[in-house]
Amino acid sequence: MFKKIMLVAASAAFAFSAVQPAVAAGPTGLARHFRTAPSVSYIVANKRTTAPFAHVRFCMDNPSQCISGGAAMMDMDADREDQLVRVNTGVNRSIKPVNDSATTAAGDVWSLDVAEGDCEDFALTKREKLLAMGWSPRALRIAMATTASGVGHAVLVVKTDKGDLVLDNRTSQIKNWRYTDLKIVKIQSGDNARQWYTL
Repeated sequence: MFKKIMLVAASAAFAFSAVQPAVAAGPTGLARHFRTAPSVSYIVANKRTTAPFAHVRFCMDNPSQCISGGAAMMDMDADREDQLVRVNTGVNRSIKPVNDSATTAAGDVWSLDVAEGDCEDFALTKREKLLAMGWSPRALRIAMATTASGVGHAVLVVKTDKGDLVLDNRTSQIKNWRYTDLKIVKIQSGDNARQWYTL
């Protein structure tokens, strides 16, 4: 009887460990770039709010970047993980971080593919590059947040079957939103890229 109990316990332990989410990224070796939550976790929007004025101006100047449609989330595989890593690290390296609200007469201006810019420019450029790779616009949302030190910040949030993943210009690691130091204040709607919601 004791042996039977031990065998059942060992089988249960193996079954439990087998269903835990894997952090390793498989043959592409991308594990060091990803940190996923113990369980799939998504940002829950609360109620509609005003869009950042700079985003309204951005959409007027770049209407093709403010359309919605496609799948609500992306199924992740090794190829898509590789694309996320390449876009995140590539854009982080290509743009010199500068607070453009302090250097332009128009104040905070959201732009694409700039040589230097602030966090919104990083997030928008990443979104643009992923759209060009065939990613669903509905799964790519800009979020406004504050860091642990209370500084305003913007990031790209990608909705995937592994949860909401954050692409941040402060790090090359792509993290589930639960593992960041960010307090998300508002997020772009997936269903309508011109609408925003509070959390």
